[in-house]
Amino acid sequence: MARFRTWVSIAVAGALGLTLAGCSSTGGKRAEDARKAQTAQGKAAVNTPNWTFAMITHSGDGDTFWDIVQSGAKQAAVKDNINFTYSHSDEAQQQAQLVDAAVDKKVDGIVVTLAKPDAMKAAVARAEKAGIPVITVNSGSAESKKFGALTHIGQDETIAGEAVGEELNKRGKKKALCILHEQGNVGHEQRCAGAKSTFHGTMTNLYVEGTNMPDVQSSIEAKLQSDKSVDAVVTLGAPFAATAVKAKQDADSDAEIDTFDLNEKVAQGLQDDSLGFAVDQQPYLQGYEAVDLLWLYRYNANVLGGGKPVLTGPQIVTKDQAAKLQEYAKRGTR
Repeated sequence: MARFRTWVSIAVAGALGLTLAGCSSTGGKRAEDARKAQTAQGKAAVNTPNWTFAMITHSGDGDTFWDIVQSGAKQAAVKDNINFTYSHSDEAQQQAQLVDAAVDKKVDGIVVTLAKPDAMKAAVARAEKAGIPVITVNSGSAESKKFGALTHIGQDETIAGEAVGEELNKRGKKKALCILHEQGNVGHEQRCAGAKSTFHGTMTNLYVEGTNMPDVQSSIEAKLQSDKSVDAVVTLGAPFAATAVKAKQDADSDAEIDTFDLNEKVAQGLQDDSLGFAVDQQPYLQGYEAVDLLWLYRYNANVLGGGKPVLTGPQIVTKDQAAKLQEYAKRGTR
């Protein structure tokens, strides 16, 4: 009987060992998968308070540019142990109200765009009065310091426009359209004015309703049909580049389509020659640095820029660079 109990004990122990080994193998794989997922998403690299930062932009619905900005901001927020919130409106008064709402919630930092600075001035001043640090991003570099922001992150829109004019000159263009899809946006006006200042040919502004893509296409198409001498069209946002390409095709025009901003479709368009060049202002970097600099200010009173904007662009991207950048565009970071 004793020998029987011993044999049973050995058998049970062996079976249990095999079971545990199997569980260990499965558990190890799951743990490894979880570790990889966590690494992909990022994890807090600091042990500081879980501050809340709010980003409020002038984006309209469906603008993929701001998806890239958010991607960078969220990645920095994870690293910096930040609770990140995002809201937007392409109506200036509503955007200002969203800033006021963030102030009322006593957030620990605000990132805001100043596409229509006059409408935003009072809201930014209210945040400053409440002791909430503000960083402006993307638009409003000229007003940022005057409004009391810590710094501005983005590209100088006039300089970016000048780079476009110079690139058009290199390509031998003589007559261009600059497509403005949001009336009243100071950054857009600066881009077209900058391009016009360095372009040796003739450049005309064409205002379209950016929230209505069929209207954008028909407006560009009509202009290209009525003036076959137009040899370049410059759009001010990546989503409008593909629409301009369709308008060119329907108008049977030979104009080159160029654009500000980069995304996966633009990268592909550069490679298949449906687009000539793009101006990348690195939106992922804008979002990432805005959150990171707010964290640095809260943690260590650090400020970058020395009173000047922190520039993330412009970078002219052509077919030669597009293939290299497309893998980043596919994952939503360029």
